[in-house]
Amino acid sequence: MLRRLSLSAAIIAAGAAPAFAHLDPLAHGSFMAGVSHPLFGLDHILAMLTVGLWAAQLSDRDGNRKALWLVPLAFVATMAVGFAAGTAGVSLPFVEPAILASVIALGLLLAIPARLPAAACAAIVGVFALFHGHAHGSELGSAGALQFSLGFLAATVLLHCAGIAIGLGLSGFSPSLSRLLGAMTALLGLSLAFG
Repeated sequence: MLRRLSLSAAIIAAGAAPAFAHLDPLAHGSFMAGVSHPLFGLDHILAMLTVGLWAAQLSDRDGNRKALWLVPLAFVATMAVGFAAGTAGVSLPFVEPAILASVIALGLLLAIPARLPAAACAAIVGVFALFHGHAHGSELGSAGALQFSLGFLAATVLLHCAGIAIGLGLSGFSPSLSRLLGAMTALLGLSLAFG
């Protein structure tokens, strides 16, 4: 019992910690800065892992392996579009609230689990990815944009793959474990939004 309480306290503390993904723009510009950028913000990590978990859940539940690649691909492709828009100076309203909403919404969609066609799920993650990409691009400016974008896209793909691997692994034990992770993600998203 004490061990479960300690784990719960650690998870809540991690959720209450500030997001560090949005660093000084002068520190950006290299491939490795791009790789590390999503790894220092809990909002980005949660959203990207949850996309992978949700893709695994969708493919496992419906026996449709198309979701396994379509949903993460939609996120990565649309995030690249958002990044290009951000570096070009295109304004997008409510970027930070939309990023936090993505963590909560994706967690809830995983927890429910939502029964939607793979194309609709790809569209949902694509909308959220646009904001994630825009945040990266608008903070960077134009210095080293190509190297940085390749780095953060690679890190995103790796986080999606980790989510898929976790999701497929959990489906062998119990589908409810992925749903529990979705609920925890939504709660952590709420703690980030109100923290």
